[in-house]
Amino acid sequence: MRNLDQRENLSAGLPAQQAGAAPAHVTLMGAGPGDPELLTIKALRALESAELLLYDHLVSDAILALAPASAERRYVGKEASRHTLPQHEIGKLMIQLAREGRRVLRIKGGDGYIFGRGGEEAQALAAASVPFSVIPGITAAQGAAAAAGIPLTHRDHSRALVLATGHLQDNRVVDLDWEMLARPNQTVVIYMGLGTLPIICEQLIAHGLAASTPAALIERATQPEQRCVTGTLGNLPALAQSTGVKPPTLIMIGDVVSLHGQLGPAILAERS
Repeated sequence: MRNLDQRENLSAGLPAQQAGAAPAHVTLMGAGPGDPELLTIKALRALESAELLLYDHLVSDAILALAPASAERRYVGKEASRHTLPQHEIGKLMIQLAREGRRVLRIKGGDGYIFGRGGEEAQALAAASVPFSVIPGITAAQGAAAAAGIPLTHRDHSRALVLATGHLQDNRVVDLDWEMLARPNQTVVIYMGLGTLPIICEQLIAHGLAASTPAALIERATQPEQRCVTGTLGNLPALAQSTGVKPPTLIMIGDVVSLHGQLGPAILAERS
């Protein structure tokens, strides 16, 4: 198990780059929503041959355990209002380690290119001429849909899929295209929106979605502790408060959520 109480500035004390040495390779890997059996074969192979792991908060211990015991593990995770390293420092650390000849496996939950800031890390590596590759992962929305019995698209219920992030911007507002999100006949999945759930529901209703629109909260999707709370746009904030749902939680909105009652029990029975 990781010891999160022993975090430190991981960039301190690194030796100087050897003159003329070519930087080592960095792999940006998506670890999926948490269930280790949902790793891609390519991700599993990268883990099994890893020498140095830089991993985020959402990477499960079961996934970290697949790396060799000899591999060095460094926690660089970010939680709400609690960052071990700022994002730009993570980029600097990867570059410095690669320039020292350290082969880095950078692991993110879900897919790094879907609200995981993987694009920013890839840009930093490219700008520093550090060779890198990207291994995609199953994003949380896909994992949640399969595990909770809520198809992301369905011919009778949804003809489009929208992924959005609901966290507060620097000016402390939720800056989303509400008119686009409130269109009918689509599924909306909002990442990192639990803290702003009342605003999200209020704005979607104000921009045209009925308060009776089916909606769900899926906590810790695909993991043993998974919970799915279903309701409507009108009552979802109250349900979140009464059930004590905590991050990481996805918000799913649209008529497809109504299928959870039919498909969810069958999936849960299969998993148990």
